[in-house]
Amino acid sequence: MEIEAESAKEAGTISYMARSMVMATLPHRAVKGSEFVRKNGAYTLSLLSPSNVGLPYGSLPRLLISWVTTEAVRTKERELILGDTLSEFMRELDIVPTGGRWGSITRLKNQMKRLFASSVRATFDDGDSFAVGSVNIVDAANLWWDPKDPKQTTMWKSSLLLGEKFFREIIDSPVPIDMRALKALRQSPMALDIYTFLTYRMSYLSKPTVIPWESLQAQMGAEFSPTSEGARNFKKKFLMHLKRVKLIYNELDVNDQKAGLLLKPSRTHVLKLK
Repeated sequence: MEIEAESAKEAGTISYMARSMVMATLPHRAVKGSEFVRKNGAYTLSLLSPSNVGLPYGSLPRLLISWVTTEAVRTKERELILGDTLSEFMRELDIVPTGGRWGSITRLKNQMKRLFASSVRATFDDGDSFAVGSVNIVDAANLWWDPKDPKQTTMWKSSLLLGEKFFREIIDSPVPIDMRALKALRQSPMALDIYTFLTYRMSYLSKPTVIPWESLQAQMGAEFSPTSEGARNFKKKFLMHLKRVKLIYNELDVNDQKAGLLLKPSRTHVLKLK
């Protein structure tokens, strides 16, 4: 109701997401190994991480990427200051600091380590043309906070130095989103992916388009098996989370069809600012 009553611009909640992370998304849950691959048509994204660190997964890395992208767009700086204290930074993510092995502090720092140690390799191959490029999300990360005392101010400020290519991409072509929507959907990484993807697609969709279920599964459901049963399970879960997204993005005009998801031109959830 709050989102319907007041636009993101009026509410001051316009945020951004890196386009590359919208086109092919992060793992939804913990996965084995040090490489994760997702596809979107001829576009393939490979997420690589040191084997002793592990791959990022779940909602927290998505919130972190949105914060990084938004802050870079706002400041136009590669070096981002994360705040004087861990508690201060967690407030910006709307996370209540809790301790312990399974507390929010432990989980956030674990996912920050995984995300900032990762690199991305993007390839384009349509059979005729081929292109490949590698991107570091960050070139340097300095996290000096004390997790045992999240309110403690440290001598040095925690900071990130974004990779040059990643910084240029998020500055040149960020995807506008509403931070209130991320907060409302944060319990489900798939719901976050559906929201950001459809917000992006509607920003340039000019005619009704059907996206095959196989393509959507390759893009957002790599954890599901490629069998017919896996495809049914993915579709069922996707449609369940789509209902939640449509409650927030009520101008979204999409329909379930046997061949795939039918997208009709709709007002994008957040208009691009000039």
